Amino acid sequence: MKVRVTVMLKDGVLDPPGKAIGHALHTLGFPNVGMVRAGRVIELDLDETDPALAKAQADQMGRKLLANLVIETFTTEVVG
Repeated sequence: MKVRVTVMLKDGVLDPPGKAIGHALHTLGFPNVGMVRAGRVIELDLDETDPALAKAQADQMGRKLLANLVIETFTTEVVG
């Protein structure tokens, strides 16, 4: 089963990559882009057939390793 973990910086935490992306988009002619936040997406193939158990395992992975809970949040979803 495939699960996706999306990790983002918490609101209020400085995001230099997001700021650089926003600036580059403005330079490329996209002036209507507002604030940009950059994060990361981690896709995991789990040897699990129960979607609820797969999501629970991904939640544990997010808390224990994939996200720094001091400055980041994460969401998990089963995608296949």
